[in-house]
Amino acid sequence: MHAHGAALTADFSSLFQFLPIGAYRSSREGMMLRANPALVQINGYQDESSMLEGVNQANSDWYVQPGRRAEFRALLERDGVVRGFVSEVIRQRDGAHLWVNENAHGVYGPTGSLEYYEGTVEDITDRVAAQKAQFEANAQLRLLAGQLPGMAFVVRVTDQGDTQYRFVSDGVGQIYGLTPDDVLRDPGVLARYRHPDDARHFVEHVRRLHAGEPDQGMEFRIVLPDGRIRWLFRRSDTVAEEPGAKVRVGILLDITARKEAELALRQSEALWKLALDSAGDGVWDWNIATGHEYVSSRIKAMYGYTQGELDNSPVELDARTHPDDIPQMHVDRQAHFEGRTPVYRNEHRIRCKDGSWKWVLSRGMVIERDEQGKPLRMVGTHTDISDLKQAEAQQRVLETQLRESQKMEAIGTLAGGVAHDFNNLLAAILGNLALAREDVGPDHIAQESLSEINRAAIRARQLVQQILAFSRRQAQELRHQPLRPLVEETLGLMRSLLPAGVQLVTQLDGDALPVLADATQVQQVLMNLCTNAWQAMGTRAGQITVALREVEVDASLALQLSRIEMGRYACLSVADNGPGMDAETQRRIFEPFFTTKAPGAGTGLGLSVVHGIVKSHQGAIAVHSAPGEGSRFDVYLPLASHVPVAVTAPVPTGPAPAPSTQGRLIVYVDDYEALSFLAGRLLRKQGYRVHTFVSGEQALGWMREHLEPVDLLVTDQNMPGLSGVELARAVRQLRPQQRVAIVSGHVNDQLLAAAADAGVADVLGKQDSMDALADAVRELIEGV
Repeated sequence: MHAHGAALTADFSSLFQFLPIGAYRSSREGMMLRANPALVQINGYQDESSMLEGVNQANSDWYVQPGRRAEFRALLERDGVVRGFVSEVIRQRDGAHLWVNENAHGVYGPTGSLEYYEGTVEDITDRVAAQKAQFEANAQLRLLAGQLPGMAFVVRVTDQGDTQYRFVSDGVGQIYGLTPDDVLRDPGVLARYRHPDDARHFVEHVRRLHAGEPDQGMEFRIVLPDGRIRWLFRRSDTVAEEPGAKVRVGILLDITARKEAELALRQSEALWKLALDSAGDGVWDWNIATGHEYVSSRIKAMYGYTQGELDNSPVELDARTHPDDIPQMHVDRQAHFEGRTPVYRNEHRIRCKDGSWKWVLSRGMVIERDEQGKPLRMVGTHTDISDLKQAEAQQRVLETQLRESQKMEAIGTLAGGVAHDFNNLLAAILGNLALAREDVGPDHIAQESLSEINRAAIRARQLVQQILAFSRRQAQELRHQPLRPLVEETLGLMRSLLPAGVQLVTQLDGDALPVLADATQVQQVLMNLCTNAWQAMGTRAGQITVALREVEVDASLALQLSRIEMGRYACLSVADNGPGMDAETQRRIFEPFFTTKAPGAGTGLGLSVVHGIVKSHQGAIAVHSAPGEGSRFDVYLPLASHVPVAVTAPVPTGPAPAPSTQGRLIVYVDDYEALSFLAGRLLRKQGYRVHTFVSGEQALGWMREHLEPVDLLVTDQNMPGLSGVELARAVRQLRPQQRVAIVSGHVNDQLLAAAADAGVADVLGKQDSMDALADAVRELIEGV
């Protein structure tokens, strides 16, 4: 007996270790004695011993809801067992929030005394999140569906015809007397209400849908438990395809009243026409054999006519039909006459009495034929669908506006791309013009022509500036406002956009954190960062964490963040556990048009836009990443209640004597030969000695071969071969004290950091003219 018990204990010990959910044993006092691997993993520990030590030494309650532990103990002490105890908890190891399902019971000895407790803990965080998301989606869908007549539904239909309803609106109660849960639990419950005489018709309708035919809707009957018969109209469309199945969204309308009206029509035409007229549709009754057509007063009123203003003839309405719609109307009518369509259906425009056009849906059916099948009589309705058509037209307008917006974005991208080269051309033209006008003298006959060329070039430069202004963002609307509500609002939208498998975690500071900001731009920053995060994950599941907190930026951190002002800031962080980035990618991540995505998958403007917005808010952005370790972007925005601490530069006691520029040696490098030549001429006229080069390699070779001291090296940044920073780094290896100035049309934090790393303190924006370049060089020379 003892040996058998030991074997049984060993078997259960193996099961204890193998269980996919957490399991434990604890003492009567609540000390945890054993924990299986699944529970160790749930609690975030590496092994059982470290978990037992950490959990038993912790003096904090892991339940989020106060009093939850006491409730658990009370149930255990009262009933001796607890089942299905679902709670939100905080993992003691790292503070992560989890949802768990607990079960526990007491184990009693032979004398009936309590010896210890045993229990299980199942991590149901993903299930709770999915249920919450599904509940919110269903709640929104149910709220929308509640505004519609009848029953709205979402159903998954397999290729074998099996159905599973994913959503059913409350309208099912008005039709079937069932609740949505009745249908969700038992997908076949609706089929059991179907009238047996309509079963074949329904199966054929479903077969055509599976064959890919469009759903024109179908009518069928159901039999209620009390024997009453109802007519229903069903229509659905495929909205998604899954492996082996399609997801369809549709609506089920109770058309019993209409069917009863149609029956009444067959019994009494006057009653039928009155019923449809009262329902809002105009009625027509066409005697094809005689050419006489009855048109109800409602149809005539629809077009602005009184009862006696239109003859009862089909020619009257056909004459008022839009010429472009007549051919299709004849085609649809003939198809019904020949029996190729069970119901005549056509949409066309009718000219009203006041000259306006109104869209109508004309539906009808031949109800009488001769022995040869020739139609003799046809009845139907006209429905005003002008509002629907207007909505469709509005949708087309919005689609056109979207395409136009995308086109304008492409134009803006093109403008930014060519502006640098075009400005170089204009700078060369204007600079050479200025030199030419000096060379020929003020009284030269060519001055008038040169003046006209100068005006044209100035106009061209103004046009370039207008194009650049177009390609930039809209003007800011800065307002004092709390940052947290902006973040919460954006995250609410972001949750509905995230793909399946991406979890959004928030860690928002409890304070409002007031800032001076443009709400739209701040939301754009967060949306761009979150979108960039989940796109970086590709098709893999992952987690995005958005945090908001207040930080104090001291002198050291301010220096790291591109020399922003010291003080109190709101720090908005977006982190992901994606693939991360290497150092080279991080160096270029904020450059316009730089992207790591496949061609056509991105513009490369998202993060550069984020950077521009943050800088315009007097803030800073930092990135922390490594391959395989995910990425985190920290956005720093100054708090509105804080006046940043400005470091005041010492006031000079008197003007320093400016050294003479005569004879100073300047090396000028620009890959655009015309600019390089022009800069050389201009600087020589200022009294400098100048050597110009069209590549970094040429300049570096000259400085290797010549030991003559160079007062200033001025180089363009973006050049084939060696860039400006690379040239500066190579030159300073030859001449450690050499002063270098880098000129770029895109001065950003990355360029400033790279220049500083190469020992370059002077980074200049691209000058609008050669005179501006000369002034900048003079300031640098005189500041030596």
